[in-house]
Amino acid sequence: DKVEDREAQQKQDSKGLAVPTHFELTVAFVFVQQERPCKGSMQDMHCLKVAFPARQHLAMLSAVLTRGSSKLGRLISSASQSRCGLCTYENVASTAMVYESVFRQSVHNPEEFWAEQASKLSWKTKFNKVLDHRDPVRPRWFTGGELNTAYNCLDRHVEDGFGDQVAVIHDSPVTKSVSRITYAQLLDQVARFAGYLAKEGVKRGDRVLIYMPMVPETMVAMLGAARLGAIHSLVFGGFAAKELATRIAHAKPNVIVCGSCGVEPGRTIDYRAILRDALSLVSGGQHCVDRVVLFQRPGGLPLSDSDPGLDADWAEALASSRKHDAVPIEANEPVYLLYTSGTTGSPKGVVRPSAGHAVALNFSMNALYGLDPGDVWWAASDFGWVVGHSYICYAPLLHRNTTIIYEGKPVGTPDASQYFRVIKQHSVRAMFTAPTALRAIHRADSQDASSAPYRPLDSLRHVFVAGEHCDVETLAWARRLFKVPVYDHWWQTETGWPITSVCVGLGDDTMPPAGSAGKPVPGFHILRESDEDELGRIVIKLPLPPGTASTLWENDERFVSTYYEKFPGYYDTADAGYTDHHGHLFVVSRVDDVINVSGHRLSTAAMEEACLENPDLAECAVVPFPDKLKGHIPLGFLVPYDDATIVADTVKQVREHIGPVGAFRMAVVVHRLPKTRSGKVARGTLASMAAGLPFKRKFMSFRDL
Repeated sequence: DKVEDREAQQKQDSKGLAVPTHFELTVAFVFVQQERPCKGSMQDMHCLKVAFPARQHLAMLSAVLTRGSSKLGRLISSASQSRCGLCTYENVASTAMVYESVFRQSVHNPEEFWAEQASKLSWKTKFNKVLDHRDPVRPRWFTGGELNTAYNCLDRHVEDGFGDQVAVIHDSPVTKSVSRITYAQLLDQVARFAGYLAKEGVKRGDRVLIYMPMVPETMVAMLGAARLGAIHSLVFGGFAAKELATRIAHAKPNVIVCGSCGVEPGRTIDYRAILRDALSLVSGGQHCVDRVVLFQRPGGLPLSDSDPGLDADWAEALASSRKHDAVPIEANEPVYLLYTSGTTGSPKGVVRPSAGHAVALNFSMNALYGLDPGDVWWAASDFGWVVGHSYICYAPLLHRNTTIIYEGKPVGTPDASQYFRVIKQHSVRAMFTAPTALRAIHRADSQDASSAPYRPLDSLRHVFVAGEHCDVETLAWARRLFKVPVYDHWWQTETGWPITSVCVGLGDDTMPPAGSAGKPVPGFHILRESDEDELGRIVIKLPLPPGTASTLWENDERFVSTYYEKFPGYYDTADAGYTDHHGHLFVVSRVDDVINVSGHRLSTAAMEEACLENPDLAECAVVPFPDKLKGHIPLGFLVPYDDATIVADTVKQVREHIGPVGAFRMAVVVHRLPKTRSGKVARGTLASMAAGLPFKRKFMSFRDL
């Protein structure tokens, strides 16, 4: 009954049957409701009610409708073969493309596909070749082209008349403050800071190390360096002096930008004191860097002691500097250097090429996350991680969204309601967070009482989680509470943007199978070393799409040996998973987290999910434990909500879900789990501790113990 009866838009098929060439998008959701109930999804349908061409969209409808025996489904399938040549849809952007066709084009004709996406940015010099893949390990995208990422984040939007749009909302429950910065105001600060850096002798290719808290000035420092063509290296605020010293010695920055302090619940951390200690550990001491720019935080927070002759005051630096124009750089020159360390191993300096990074991130905001320019977006992460680089700073600004910088915790600042308050107060359209954050909220407020005053969340349409595998129970709880689809998706620091996801803006299935991380994102051709439905190592066919790492800083040999030597022609993700027959990928663990029990390869994530079905259990980790007979057996670390005796029940649950082959018999109750700085459970450390082997403490946040 939603088919528009437009005589001018009716055509006849080969049998003379009239078939419509345009539908309202609501027809799809009417039938989705009948076939597959979708809690909370209907609230946003009014904004998507548009006419769209059958030629491009009926295939998507047919996929839903023809699962039954609907005559209309068969009619739509027939109509999707016709060509209408009409186009009456409004403001649909990439929704006008069906996911399957977009994905096929991206992997079979990548040059044409990415050339179209690149055309949406502003180039100083247009590229003469979209892809040079003579060296597939190091593909060069958009060769010969020149652009500036900061210009594309700010200047072009201001020049297009959007200077008064809010670019950044800084929401800081730890300082009890909220502030807003428009695109024009942010551009002014960035241009002045770039002018100051230039005055200090910073030029294209130099490094600027940033050691700052979650404040807008951190973003200004990032964009100011990028505006000059310099390479910024941002270090997670609060890293200990030894870790900071390692990064300073390796990156060799000309200038360091440092905040006076970070604010944690109940205390402050003196960043400048940590930096002073770090410089004392680096060869040459404070003489290894030309200048430290010190941002003294306002609002009555403690001021840091500055070092005369080395430190410059942030406010004075901006006030005394002239605005600097954006410096175009070649497409494959780096925009930033980000050190990463997993749950095991030493840090690696991931290098991000500028143009591919900008093109991919701009594409992702609509294609993956379904946002239009002007929408409010919140990535609840930290600038120090790749999520902060990609989805707090660069992607939303490239796409002209309003981005939220949140200086707080999921719980404890002051309670478990803060995520809901932020969404409600700032009309967040879509958000990104980590499974750990959701579990923390659920654990702190198991009755969901603190968030009740802020619900329903009328503005919210989608929630995305990543960073580690999200168990089905947490996803189900989040969907019930947020009343919108909650999607797990998967990517890595090295890739810079998602590898798999529900591509909301491309009409992808908004109800993927529970536990899956979605389907491959356009550009990523994913394969596995095992058959369908079997656990195997996940690899990606080369060349990788734009936005992925080009090398490791001053360690290209390690770059090749780590990611490309084991499977020539492929990028080795070192993650394990399986796919279903619809192409959904289930990423279950790192390959290090696959336990070989008597020759059986078993996922620790599957065991952890089975453990978490115990309602008394808040969190858990399963690691391999040496066994003389079986090689290894699983050992569970259990964090209960209270002091309930749950070991026996949990062992029983795992044996019921995994079977006796899992040999899951051992579990211990612990108060908390050790975490990396990015919030991931340090399973490698747990395994070493359990086996009595040496382990490194420096990668762990012992504040969580």
